[in-house]
Amino acid sequence: MSRTQERAEAVSSNGVPHQVRGAGPVAPPRVSARRRRPGVIALSLALIAAGGAGVAVLLLQVGHRTAVVTVVRTVQVGQVVTEDDLGTASVALDPAVKSVRGTDLDSMVGKRAAVELKPGSLLAPSQVTKDSLVKAGEQLVPIGLKPEQVPATALVPGQKVDLVHVPAQGQTDTGKTSDTLRETITGRVVKASSAAPGTGIVVVDVATTAQEGPTAAAWVAAGTLRLNLAAPDGN
Repeated sequence: MSRTQERAEAVSSNGVPHQVRGAGPVAPPRVSARRRRPGVIALSLALIAAGGAGVAVLLLQVGHRTAVVTVVRTVQVGQVVTEDDLGTASVALDPAVKSVRGTDLDSMVGKRAAVELKPGSLLAPSQVTKDSLVKAGEQLVPIGLKPEQVPATALVPGQKVDLVHVPAQGQTDTGKTSDTLRETITGRVVKASSAAPGTGIVVVDVATTAQEGPTAAAWVAAGTLRLNLAAPDGN
């Protein structure tokens, strides 16, 4: 059969070609590209730019570090703070955290610790004071409290207390009035130690007037002193 006949047989009477056995691969139909929408493209670019800006701001906030004053040595309550007690560190600081800026380190030297300063902690402005915890005309009386005598409320520097004189155990009233036996001295907590291992005794340093200090010390020695928390307003 000639090539002309083969071509004729491959075409039907209506002119539509039949699939010829052994023919090569058929090319897929050409699909026209979608029409680009400038508005959608612009919106996508804007979202990408906004996302990138947000990430940049977040990285800047996380990476922003501030120099602050730190405590490098233990400083007891009432002790003068020296330059060797402090250091500086660069930290990412939350604005809600009250701290002393590193540039203010020199102004902290010479002040007194209002609370016990512990190594590794950030120094807060309220933890130091320029005033002496024991003022002129006052005396410091150390008072040892047994576990059952320690108030459940934590004793903190500056807290007002009443030093109450009570009869010694087994002592009988020998004509003294109850007012004398219940004599009270007003004081102020300067420092309270942790409970001693084994005994649980807590030592509280209380500031009193110079006139009442010796009396309070005598009550402590006789075991006739009790410490009570005063009302917040001092009444």
